[in-house]
Amino acid sequence: MREHNLTHLVLKNSIEDDQENNAGKNTDSHVGSKDENADRGNWSNKREYLLSMIGYAVGLGNVWRFPYLTYKHGGGAFLIPYVIMLSVAGLPLFFMESSIGQFCSQGPINVWKAVPILQGVGITMMLVSTFVSIYYNVIIAYSIYYMFASFQFPLPWSDCSSWSEMDCNNTVREYCNITAYNLSLVAGNVSVMADGNQNCSEEFWISEPLQSASEHYWDHVALQRTSSMDETGPVIWHLALCLLLGWILIAAALYKGIKSSGKVVYFTATFPYAVLLILLIRGVTLEGARDGIEYYIGSQSNLTKLAEAEVWKDAATQIFFSLSIAWGGLTALASYNKFYNNSYKDSIIVCITNCSTSIFAGFAIFSILGHMAHIYGRPVSEVAQAGFGLAFIAYPDALSKLPISPLWSILFFFMLITLGLDSQFAGIEVITTCLQDAYPRILKSKRGPITVVICIILFLLGLPCVTGAGIYWVNLIDTFCAGWILLFAGLLEVFGLTWLYGGNRFIQDIEMMIGTKSTLFWMWWRACWFFITPAVLLVILVWSVYTFTAPTYGSVEYPQWGIALGWCMTAFCLMWIPIVAVWKITKASGSLWQRLKLTSSPTEDWGPYLECHRTDRYVRREIKDTNVFVISNQNTTRL
Repeated sequence: MREHNLTHLVLKNSIEDDQENNAGKNTDSHVGSKDENADRGNWSNKREYLLSMIGYAVGLGNVWRFPYLTYKHGGGAFLIPYVIMLSVAGLPLFFMESSIGQFCSQGPINVWKAVPILQGVGITMMLVSTFVSIYYNVIIAYSIYYMFASFQFPLPWSDCSSWSEMDCNNTVREYCNITAYNLSLVAGNVSVMADGNQNCSEEFWISEPLQSASEHYWDHVALQRTSSMDETGPVIWHLALCLLLGWILIAAALYKGIKSSGKVVYFTATFPYAVLLILLIRGVTLEGARDGIEYYIGSQSNLTKLAEAEVWKDAATQIFFSLSIAWGGLTALASYNKFYNNSYKDSIIVCITNCSTSIFAGFAIFSILGHMAHIYGRPVSEVAQAGFGLAFIAYPDALSKLPISPLWSILFFFMLITLGLDSQFAGIEVITTCLQDAYPRILKSKRGPITVVICIILFLLGLPCVTGAGIYWVNLIDTFCAGWILLFAGLLEVFGLTWLYGGNRFIQDIEMMIGTKSTLFWMWWRACWFFITPAVLLVILVWSVYTFTAPTYGSVEYPQWGIALGWCMTAFCLMWIPIVAVWKITKASGSLWQRLKLTSSPTEDWGPYLECHRTDRYVRREIKDTNVFVISNQNTTRL
C-alpha cells in the first residue's frame, strides 16, 4: 500500500507540475492554455479529433469508387470481401497508426525512433502525401469550377448548342438497327442487297451522339483538354483561379494548425452527410430509381463472383485507400491527442463510419443514375462510371435532367469540395507536422507562415495540372504515387512495429494509454499484426505489381517520357527507405550484426513526449510484477 501511494503521488505531482508549466508557456496560436502538450498543442476536444479523422478517411473515393466497385463485382456480394478486408487489414493498421502517433506525440517520420532503420518509411509517407496534395487540390478546383457553373439555368452541360461551335448532340453515329429486331417482323421494311449492304426504311435508322453534352463540356470547356500529354497547351485560367481559391481556403483553415482546422471540420465533415441524405430522398422518388438501386446492390448480387481473385484484391485495395492508411495523416492527426485518449475506441468509430458512408453514398448515387438510365432507355451499366467519369460526366448529366437542376448540382459539387478539403487538411498537416518535429525550436512559433509557404509552393507545382494536358498529369501522379507505394509502406510499417520493435512491447505501450486489456482482447490484434495483415498486404502488393499496366486516360496513351517520369516519381518516393537505412547503419558502431541490432532498436529518446508520461511508463514497467494499482491522470490501471 505504501508503494502504491508513493507511485500515485509521484505521477500525480508530475502531471500537475507539467500542466502548470504549460499554462505559462502557451504563447503560440496553435497551443491552448489548457493543452497537455505546450510544445505541439492538443485537440481542443474529442469531437474535433473524431470529425477530422472521419473527414480525412471519408473522401472522394467513397462517392465515386466504392459504388462502382460494388456493382462491378456482384452487387451486394461485394460487401462480404469488403467487410472481411476491413477486419483483417483496415482496422488493424488504422489502430496501429493512430496508437503509435498518440503514444509518442510525433509525426510519421519521428515515430520511427522506435525502429530507426525504417525511418525512411516515414519520409516516403510524407513525400506521397506531398505529391497527392498537388493533384488532389486540382480535383477540388474542378469541383469549385463546376459549382460556380451550376449557378445557371439550364445547366450549361445539359445542351452544348449555346457554347460549342458545333451542336455536339447532332454529332451522331447512324446505323441500321437490324440486330435489335426479329428480321421476320420487319421483313417488309428491310431489303438485303446481294452485296451484303442493307437498305432500311427511315424508321429503323438509329442515331446516337458520339459524345454526350456533359462529356463534351468536361473535355472542351472545363478542361480544354489537348489530344495528348505531348501537347501541353496554355494554362486554363478559370481552373488556375479555382485552384488558387482552393489553396486559400486550405491555408486559412490550417493557419492556426488544429486549433483552426478543428473548428472548420464541424461543417466540412458533416455537410456531405446532409447532402447525401437530400440526394437520396430526392433520388428514390424518381422514376427508374429502383432499377439503379437494384443494379447497385440488389437483384444483381452474384455470389459466384467471390471465387474471383480480383474481387478480393479490389476490396482490400478500396479499404486500404479509403481509410487513408500509410499516408502519414493518421499518425499526424493522432499525435495531437492527449496521452490517455482511447485510440482503440476512436479507430472503431472512424472505420465503421467510413465504410457505412461508402455504402450509404452508393444508394444516393445509383438512385439518380437509375433515373438517368430510365430517361435514356439504356441499362444502368452504360451510365455508371468510375472516377472522373462519374463525378464530372455521368452524375452532372443526371442532375441536369432533374427539376430545379441547378440546386441539386450546387449541392453535389459543394459536397465534393467539402469531402476534398477534409482530406487535403490532413495531407498538408502531414507536411507541417514533419517539419515541426524536425525543427521544433525554429518552427514552434511560425506554424502559420510555414503553412502559407507550403500552400504557395504546392499551388505553383500544381499549375501544370491546370494546363490543357493537366488531366494527364493528374492521372499520372495518381497512378505512380498513390498506388502500390502505399502498400509497400504499409507492409514495412506493420513488419517494423510488430517484429522489430516488438508486438508485445507495442501492446504494453497501448495499454499505458487505454488501460490494461485481457489476453482474449489482444488475441485477435496479435493474429492480425503478426500474420494475417502482413500476408494480405503482401499478396495485394505482389498482385498489384504483377498486373500493373501503363496508365491511359480513356483511349489516350501516355508517351514513353511520361511513363518514365512516373517511374521516377515512384523511385523518388521509395529511395529514401534504403538510403536512410544505410545511413543509420553507417553511423552506428560495432560489427555489422551489432549495427543492425542497434538500428533496429528504439533510440534513447524514444517514448512519450512529456516527462510525466515517461515517468508513468518507467514506474509501470518497474513494478509490473508487484501486482499493485497505479493511478495516473484520473485512470486506475491494474499492472
